[in-house]
Order: sequence, then C-alpha cells, then structure tokens
Amino acid sequence: MNRLERWRVYVLRLEHRPDRDKRVTTHVFLVARAFGAHGAYYSGKRDENVELSIRKVVESWGGTFTVEFVDDWADKIREWKRAGGEVIHLTMYGLPISDIIGEIRASSRDKLIVVGGAKVPRLVYELADWNVSITSQPHSEVGALSVFLHELYMGRELKREFENAKIKIIPQARGKKVIKLS
Repeated sequence: MNRLERWRVYVLRLEHRPDRDKRVTTHVFLVARAFGAHGAYYSGKRDENVELSIRKVVESWGGTFTVEFVDDWADKIREWKRAGGEVIHLTMYGLPISDIIGEIRASSRDKLIVVGGAKVPRLVYELADWNVSITSQPHSEVGALSVFLHELYMGRELKREFENAKIKIIPQARGKKVIKLS
C-alpha cells in the first residue's frame, strides 16, 4: 500500500469500446495512476494496446499500477463486495461529493471506483455502496475521477513519489526539466 491511505483503491471502467474509447479509457487509467489508485479493471472489449500503453507508463514513470480486463463487470463488483470492499459509482445523478466524501474517507474498506462508458446499467446504481456526483451537470468520467481522487486523498496525492521510476520531472517556473533516474 502506498503512503496515502490505509485502504486500497481500484478503478473499474465499464464497457470499453476500442474503436470509440481508446483515448478516454487510457486517460481514465493515467489519472487513476497519477492520483493514487493502485490499479484498474475494465470490461467491454479487451484492448491490449491500452494495457501496453499503461505498462509502458508504469515502467518509465514508476509505481506498481496494474490494469486487468474482466469479462463481467457485475461479477467483479460482487466479488469486490464479498471480499469486504465498498463500491463507489461516479455519476452525475448521485449524492454530492461535498456531502459524503468525509464518510467515504473515514471508511477503512478498500474502494472500487466505478466509472461509466456507454449507458450505465441500473444494476451499477443498485450494487454501489455510494452513488457520488462530482457535479449534477454532464461531464467527463476522466474529470470526475480526478476530482474524486483529489478529494479522497485531500490533495496528498499531488506530492506522491513513485518507486522504481526511471524518469522524473523537476518542477520549474519555465521550461522543461526531465531527469533520468536509472
């Protein structure tokens, strides 16, 4: 477990469609990794290019983030809950994050954050322990995930160091400075 919390956080991306969602799904996983999640699952159609892209990021930028395809998202959610974890579905129809993030953060249970793809089936709403809205306006699952993780970790994820990184950015006011670590 990383230093950010006492629980593990994974993301479940529903119903990936390679012809339409390649960049969005990749961005969901990049945000999940950068903002403190331990790994991700996805359903729909398997996309080895997305998996390879994320493995390359982890190899260069560090960390232990994993991506795994699952045949049945509902089975994954049920399995997660049977193992004692809780399920947080990000949806514009849920309860406002500002009203419930404290309760979610206080829970010691591992967290599976579900983000949609195509139309989200009603069963997701029923299986979720929390249906959480970042805003009640149309928005991107990538944006919702980043805001949710930022609130969950109270901003600490922004200073996270990734173990086994081969490259690292040195922040500066102007220009770009990237160093090779190994």
